[in-house]
Amino acid sequence: MEISLRRAARMLVEAEKIVITAHIHPDGDSLGSMLALHAPLAACGKKVTLLLDDEVPDVYRFLPGADLIRRPQGEVAADLLVILDASDADRIVGVGEAVKAKTLNIDHHISNTKFADYWYIDSQAAATGEIILDLLHLLKLEISKDMAVNLFTAIATDCGFFRYANTSSSTLRHAADLIDRGAQPHVIAEQLETKPLASIMTLRSVLDSLEIHAGGRIAAVTVDIDTGENGAESTEGYINYPRNIEGVEIAVMFKPVDDSATRVSFRSRRCDVSRLALAFGGGGHARASGCTVNSALAGAKEQILRAAERLLAEAGL
Repeated sequence: MEISLRRAARMLVEAEKIVITAHIHPDGDSLGSMLALHAPLAACGKKVTLLLDDEVPDVYRFLPGADLIRRPQGEVAADLLVILDASDADRIVGVGEAVKAKTLNIDHHISNTKFADYWYIDSQAAATGEIILDLLHLLKLEISKDMAVNLFTAIATDCGFFRYANTSSSTLRHAADLIDRGAQPHVIAEQLETKPLASIMTLRSVLDSLEIHAGGRIAAVTVDIDTGENGAESTEGYINYPRNIEGVEIAVMFKPVDDSATRVSFRSRRCDVSRLALAFGGGGHARASGCTVNSALAGAKEQILRAAERLLAEAGL
């Protein structure tokens, strides 16, 4: 059932045992939103648990409260499962199985499948963090410096530090509000931009894998499977390199999971790559999205590149 943000606020007030989760392969928006919502609810005396089907990437461990996030183990009793920044049920499988409660989905992805019992979706918001900030104001809850850091990170990372097309005047007003409450953009940026040496060394091999297709309109890179689990957190920004090539409309990053699955990320300048991701069971934004293809790397490349060329033709690009 689609509900208003005011109704979502009332559901949070009425629930005593709340579990908050977000999508697998968590990013700044999902993690910052989870942590910012957790703090004031817990301060009100509610029992609030943070669960995630993944580890918190090292790059986001500076976020206040990040150590409170756990992976699900066994059944968890709750009145309400709050799902943030996730567009479909496949993004929260483990938590969804562990928590038997009514579900509330708060999200901003245009590709949202409306899978929850109750949902509030604002596809005009640059980040779920914007919605959480509005929700906290609606609840008249105090926003601490730590919450401001979490929410600023949520918003800034999902709009490329206010460089992407989803940045609006509202986005900037939300950011200014958080700076007034103690968030320091330069400190947050420094934390996010500091990379381990291994990540920089991996970038060299990723750039060596660069492929150009469709007369220069599609650029693709591949992250080798040998980068291991740490690759999920240290290669996040690599897709920006092919995207920034002159003439490229769609950038693709392939990351093999194993011999039967390949993770794929998309970025674009003008066409809606969320349609591309949805066709393969994924989702996301018009200019940034992703999916997992149930195929080894070679097969995934063939399918994705063919579909990307069709998308360009449909868009007249």
